[in-house]
This record gives sequence, C-alpha cells and structure tokens, in this order.
Amino acid sequence: MSPQPGILAKPLECGLSLTLSLVPGADAAKALKHLAVGFDSKWGVLAVGAPMTRALGVQVPGLSTFPAMSAPGAGVPSTQQPLWLMLQAATQGEVFAILQRLKPLLLPGLVIADSMPTFHNASRDLTGYEDGTENPKGAKAVKAAIVGGGRGLAGSAFVAVQRWVHDLDYFNGLSQAKRDAAIGRRRDTNEEIETAPRSAHVKRTTQEDFEPNGFMLRRSMSFATDRIKGLEFISCVAHLDTFERQMRRMAGLDDNIADALFKFSRPVTGGYYWCPPVRGGRVDLRALGL
Repeated sequence: MSPQPGILAKPLECGLSLTLSLVPGADAAKALKHLAVGFDSKWGVLAVGAPMTRALGVQVPGLSTFPAMSAPGAGVPSTQQPLWLMLQAATQGEVFAILQRLKPLLLPGLVIADSMPTFHNASRDLTGYEDGTENPKGAKAVKAAIVGGGRGLAGSAFVAVQRWVHDLDYFNGLSQAKRDAAIGRRRDTNEEIETAPRSAHVKRTTQEDFEPNGFMLRRSMSFATDRIKGLEFISCVAHLDTFERQMRRMAGLDDNIADALFKFSRPVTGGYYWCPPVRGGRVDLRALGL
C-alpha cells in the first residue's frame, strides 16, 4: 500500500477544500464505500474524521477529534466533520470538472457541509511571506507525514486542517519592520530574524524545539472571496500529537506567550482526519472493516 498521491506530490495550482457530513439516518458504511469506490486518487485527497469512524463503530489508532482551545482574544475552534476532501488540479476549470464527477458519489448518504476554493500564490501566503519554508523533503517528508506500520495503516497519514482568516488591511498597515517581527522572517529575503521576539510565528513553531521534533509536511493553500481572505492550513503528520503540541504553543497555553499570528489572523475551522492508503488507485478502507 502507498500514500495517497496528493500528500507527497508537489501541490497543484488550484484546489477545493470540502468537508462532508452524513445525511441523518444514512447508512455510514454504504455511503463511505460508495464514495471510496468511485473516488479517483488522482483527484486529490480523501480523509476520514472521527465522526465517521464512530458512525461505523470502529477506531483508527491515533485518530481523535480536533480539540477546541483558547488563545488571547481568539478562539481556536473545533469544527470536526466526518470527511474532508481536497480536490486539486492545474486550473479551476479542471477542479470544477472533478467536482461534477464527485457529486453523484455523495448521493444519497453524504452532503457538503463546507467548501472553499483554494489556490497557490507563488508559494507565498497572502501576507507576502513564503509558506512552508521548513517543509521536510524526500525521506524526511515520508517520515514526518506517513504512518510506517500497523494493520491497514501503513502508507496512511493524518492531517490537521484549519482555515485562518487574515485581516490584511491591519497587517499591511503595519511598518515592514513590525510585519517581519510578527512572522520572524524578512519578507524580501525569507531570512530568519534571530533577534525576533519570542512571540514571532517562526519562534513559536520552530520544529526542532519540540521533543520529539515536531516535523510536519505542510500542504497549505490560500483562499480569497469577496468577504474573507486567508490560508487553508493543511498539515500532514504521522502522529496528530505533532500538530497539537505546536498549536498549544501558538495559543500560548504552555508559557503564556501567544503567537503574533493572532494579532492579524484567526482560525475559524479545525478538524483532524485520517488519510487511508491507496491500493490500485483507490483508497483502501480495510482498516475500517470496509
């Protein structure tokens, strides 16, 4: 078994982040099997949340519900859903075509709970700073993101998904020095600022500072509508604890120093999901008894 291609492959330019809910009274096993059999792994990533495993009466070791937290002046909400999908293609037109092929697979047991079109912005967040600078590569990426063993688990991954809404008017109104200090890098060179305050985002999330090291494979994408703009944060990990320890530090729950990110951005969604491995181009649900 191997990982779903969308986890380790270079991200495509356009996407659509979807969460799915079960229709009340629907047969969870039948609904998920219908979706999985028709879902082509070339379309993107399909992931299962704890509400779905509970509906099936099974457990995936290591999968939990996203925990709600409180940061200074902002909540870190849990909006956990049964399923999460990230559709990806080179153009929005291709993403739309995939969505049309996906919709019949949702009937009659599943319904779209939330959707957000996403895109890559030349590998930069909408703030202008490079995203995923510290992403591991090669064998290190596999070790960080892919589960190494376990019956039906080898080749799978876990993913944390959050939607962060930016206040770009406020952020862009700051001086360049204050913007760099909040991120902990210089926007023009991407150079890390050694003298940045402890609240700088880079300082709060330095992966080597965690024990064990908190390496994650980020697959985040930007979004922008007429109302909100920001980052669909997507982090693939072999163990969800890797993300959770980092999120706690960002919220200041360990040392009362909150990430400066909260001064201009806030999370409005949060979910944990398990990405089954693939076999023969289709997701393998044997770990779920399907």
